[in-house]
Amino acid sequence: MVRRRKPEEHANLERWLVSYADFITLLFAFFVVLYAMSSINEGKYKILTESLLSAFETEPRSMNPIEVGAVKIIREQSVVREPPPNPLAHNDRVADGEYKENLKQMASQIKAAMAGLMDKGLISVSEDGNWLEVEMKTDILFGSGSAQLSPRAIPVLREIAAILRPFPNPVNVEGFTDSIPINTPEFPSNWELSAARASSVVRILQQGGVDPKRLAAIGYGEYRPIADNSTPEGRNKNRRVVLAISAHDTSKERRALNPQAFARGEGVAGKLVSPPSGTKPATSTANTASPPRFNP
Repeated sequence: MVRRRKPEEHANLERWLVSYADFITLLFAFFVVLYAMSSINEGKYKILTESLLSAFETEPRSMNPIEVGAVKIIREQSVVREPPPNPLAHNDRVADGEYKENLKQMASQIKAAMAGLMDKGLISVSEDGNWLEVEMKTDILFGSGSAQLSPRAIPVLREIAAILRPFPNPVNVEGFTDSIPINTPEFPSNWELSAARASSVVRILQQGGVDPKRLAAIGYGEYRPIADNSTPEGRNKNRRVVLAISAHDTSKERRALNPQAFARGEGVAGKLVSPPSGTKPATSTANTASPPRFNP
């Protein structure tokens, strides 16, 4: 029996192509990865970075995490930090303290200079720490229904001006009348009369050397009585001029309210505002930061 010879298998000489193709594929993938790493999207990279940081830096949800072993809790004492001192506020306090000390000096000097008139009841001086009031009766200042100063009033006012001149405290000169109506071409009402009398006193104080930026002339008319107007004695008490000297530098508050006016040199001295006859006076804004002198 004759054996059949197995046919010879054809040798595959192209098997190297398979290995070569695998190598080229891997090499292509390698260069693709390198290219991808070389061009990073900065926006996405930043988002990824922030998300990782927020994930690792978040506080633990448990206030007291459980620890294995001995646990030692250290409580931190809360430290209350005071705000840094404000130099402007400190300067304001120092200035107010100096202004209050000035009131005492002015009060003692005015009392010594006006002792004779005080004994006659024509001038009174009062001081409460915030205000110094020098009240002068119109008997020594003006004639009836007039805003012209009498000859004997001018030396008195000049002597008071010499005392006020060295000090920086604001001075409000306030005019008051009784309830008897007046109706003349010069003074249609008590508003005009009280304001004109206050202005006359302000003018003498300025001539005596008092800085006009410290002065304010205010007319209250008949609406701030201190006595009953039904009697001659009460009306005589109500006819008066008061020098109200403040223990506070009110120019700072007015400068804060209207800085443009202060840049123009306005808004320091008071202005006369005379409401129509029969209306009640508005509250004076000459000393906005000082305590009120009149009880409501």
